[in-house]
Order: sequence, then structure tokens, then C-alpha cells
Amino acid sequence: MTAAGDFKSLVPTVLMWLIHFKSCLSEDGGNTTLADESDYSMTTSMDYEDFPELCVKELNRKFRLWFFPAFFSIICLFGLAGNLMVILTVFYFKRLKTMTDVYLLNLSFADLLFALSLPFWAANSMAEWKLGLLMCKAMHTIYKVSFYSSMFLLSFISIDRYFAISKAISAHRHRSETVLFSKVSSAVIWGMALIFSIPEMVYTNNTNNTCTPFSSSKDDIRISIQSTQIALAFVLPLLVMGFCYTCIIKTLCHARSFERNKAVKVILAVVAVFLVSQVPYNMVLFWTTVATARGGFQNCTYENNLLYATDVTQCVAFLRCCLNPFVYAFIGVKFRNDLLKLLKDFGCMSQERFYRYTCGRRRSSGAYNTETSTTFSP
Repeated sequence: MTAAGDFKSLVPTVLMWLIHFKSCLSEDGGNTTLADESDYSMTTSMDYEDFPELCVKELNRKFRLWFFPAFFSIICLFGLAGNLMVILTVFYFKRLKTMTDVYLLNLSFADLLFALSLPFWAANSMAEWKLGLLMCKAMHTIYKVSFYSSMFLLSFISIDRYFAISKAISAHRHRSETVLFSKVSSAVIWGMALIFSIPEMVYTNNTNNTCTPFSSSKDDIRISIQSTQIALAFVLPLLVMGFCYTCIIKTLCHARSFERNKAVKVILAVVAVFLVSQVPYNMVLFWTTVATARGGFQNCTYENNLLYATDVTQCVAFLRCCLNPFVYAFIGVKFRNDLLKLLKDFGCMSQERFYRYTCGRRRSSGAYNTETSTTFSP
């Protein structure tokens, strides 16, 4: 009975302690919850104000959906036609007698490869990449190999023209050795282009269903690749071509020949095509690289405008693959006559029209209508 009495007297005491503990817990918990909610609301408000807005590029994507396929189709069509004609003409008439012939053949192969890669670029800009990682890497590698080899070959063509015209005596003395040198140097050019394309092989990936070597707009890889491209594929060829063609024009200006003005016009056309096609794109690419190195863009409108400029100037730069055959090959007398004869032999031109185009324009072009001056023969 004593134990039962003690238990009955203990129950009210325990209940009182439980009620007191619950009330304390509710008060503390309520206060803590209010404080936490207040801190959370302040933190959330401050985070949203400081967080940068996402730059919407939907209009640029819609622009690319029609712009890239249209221009890439035109460039691909004319690039294939022009470069295939050069290749067929060279092999049909076995025209590998000079350094220029060898370089023109390699330039046509490089531009042909570049033109063949354009449909894949158009597909990548229109929809998600569905061709796998191997084709993704192959597309970027072929593009960069053909791009670097084209720029290096244009530089070597200008060097060849410099020695053939400005140093004509020494060039004629070593004429038998130049063809072998051109073949070896062409192989070295392709090897160098392949080496400089290694970053595309390594870093290109199918990220977010898009084939690209860049992971973001602030990627260090993007800065390195674009800086190398500007230095090796624009600044270096520009300096070489500028020096060589300036010396050639000076030499032609001292020559007394009625063909001099025509040769100068051809050189100016070559330089103009290079400047018009390459300068705008490389200026935009340079500014994009600088902005990327500084941490990206702060103004969304400015970033979108720069994207439009990049797309347009890039397509203009791509035009070189269909303009090179006409500027460097068909503008010369010998190459143009060989092309007309090829069209006649294949039944694409009548005999009368062939003689009208060849015999009617055949003139003596003096010192500039030689085997070593194919490119600048008017």
C-alpha cells in the first residue's frame, strides 16, 4: 500500500514537469522558427538581387536555323565545283611542272575538304548532334586541318610568286629543284596543320547534344585555341603576303611591259579577297577572345550582337574555299585555257566557242607568261 501511495503522489509531479517542458519547447521553437524564417527571407532576397540574369539567345538560334544552312549550301556547292575543276584540270593535263601548280593542287584539296565539312556544320547549327563523338571530332579536325593548310599554302604561293618575279634570275636557275621542294614543303604544311589541329581532336566533345570543343563561354581552352588560330592562320599569312606582294608590285612597276598593269590587278585582287574575307572575322574573333579572357560578357544585348557579327563574318570568311580557284587558278592564261580545253574534250563546249575564247584572246605576255608565273598571267 505504501508503494501504491508513493506512485500516486509521483504521477502529478511528472505530469507537471512534462507540461512545463512542452511549453518551454513551444516558445523556444516558435521563436527560433520566426528568426530562421526572417533570416531566410533576407538571404533569399539578397541572393536574387546579386545573381546575374541568364542571357537569352533564342533569337540568335532562330537566325542560325535559316542563315547557316542557306549560306553553307551555297559555299559548299561552289566550293565543290571550283576545286573539283582545278583538280581535274591538273590531273588531266598533268600540270605539276611548277611550284605554283603543286601548291594550287594542294590548296584545292584543302578547300575541297573544307567544303565537304560544311553540311555537318549546318546540321550541328540546326538540331541536336546525333552522329556520335567520333564524327564530332572528325568534323572539327577536318575543318581545322583544311583551314590551317589553306592559310599556309596561300603564304607559300606568295613566297613562290616573290621569287618567280622579284628574283626571276635565281628562280630560273634553280627551276629543276623547285618542284621537289614544293612537294616536300606541301607535305610539311599538311603535317603542321595536323599538329595545330590536335586540340580539336582532344577537347571536342558532344556536350549538351552540341558538337563543340568548348565547355562554356569562359573556357580557358577557347582562349588558347582562338589565340593560336588568330596568330598562325591570320597574322602570319598576312605579314608574309603583305611583304611578298609589296615587293612584287615594286618589281612590276619598274618593268616595261604592257602586261604589267594586268599582273598588278591580279595581285590586288588576290590581296583584296584575302583581306575582305579574313579581316572582319578575325577582328570579331579577337574581340571575343579578349572578352572571354576578361571573364565573359556583362551586357546580354552586346553579347547577342557579337554573336550575330561572328556568324555573318564567319560565313564571309568561309567564302574563300570557293573563291580561291578563281583567284589563284582560273585567272591565269594557261590554267584558263586548260579548263576550256577540258570542257571541250568532255563535250561541255563547242569547238567554235573554244576557239573564240582561246585564239581570240591569245597574246604574247612577255616575261610574265612563263611556266613560273601561272598565277599572275593575265
